[in-house]
Amino acid sequence: MSRGRFPVPGTWFAGRARALPGPVPEGTAYARARGLGVRLGGRTVLDGVDLEVTAGRVLALVGPNGAGKSTLLAALAADLPATTGEVRIDGRPATAWTAPELALRRAVLPQSAALSFPFTVDAVVRMGRAPWAGTPREAEDGAAVAEAMAATEVAGFGGRPFSALSGGERARVALARVLAQRAPLLLLDEPTAALDLRHQELVLRICRERAAAGAAVAVVLHDLGLAAAYADRAALLYGGTVAAQGPPAEVFEAELLSRVYRQPVEVIGHPRTGTPLVMPLRER
Repeated sequence: MSRGRFPVPGTWFAGRARALPGPVPEGTAYARARGLGVRLGGRTVLDGVDLEVTAGRVLALVGPNGAGKSTLLAALAADLPATTGEVRIDGRPATAWTAPELALRRAVLPQSAALSFPFTVDAVVRMGRAPWAGTPREAEDGAAVAEAMAATEVAGFGGRPFSALSGGERARVALARVLAQRAPLLLLDEPTAALDLRHQELVLRICRERAAAGAAVAVVLHDLGLAAAYADRAALLYGGTVAAQGPPAEVFEAELLSRVYRQPVEVIGHPRTGTPLVMPLRER
């Protein structure tokens, strides 16, 4: 499981020369992995992965536990180094950007995040604006924070300590922090895991809205129904490789899913929308 720490407000972004991100044409591969391999603890976790996260599109990373989804997301964020191959962000090798420049280009939601101090919800969300300190877009801080908190429905408890929240509330505050960053690339690791039905749908609608506004979005999901309903493309990981990628209607094929998940499934079209519905086959 990946873990992360929120960036504590400070001055490490300020006072440094940073190349600011420019407009991104729709359809641009904003993040790209080519021949990506990652080894952790002497074990190959990813092997020869080719993948693109495209501006204006939502990419769902799916697959069984241990398939390499979180590792792939961390590598796309340049939080994990590539052992082989390359990751490029905004047209340059990820290693060519400084940490402050990367923070302007990609916002990352880990599976869980730790806070060392009793920050309020407002303060946590405002941490997402730290990369823009000292730039012309610092003037957007108030609007960005308010918009993110409203979108995730956390504005009503902005003054409460983050540590006093439920798991689902913390998850939405963490997402609000990422949205407030207003980066062109959103990398979200299981953002719906702690959420109820309503807020799962809310989070995926937000992903679609951010993509419609031009962001490149990659999201790790276990719920294949959510992936089919909201993603433009899906990448099915298995054993550290991409077993299939493309539109969910093409990737979510019963025989392939049954083999990858080692669980017989059937795939039918939703009676109203035609969206693939993946259901395990059960004996009663």
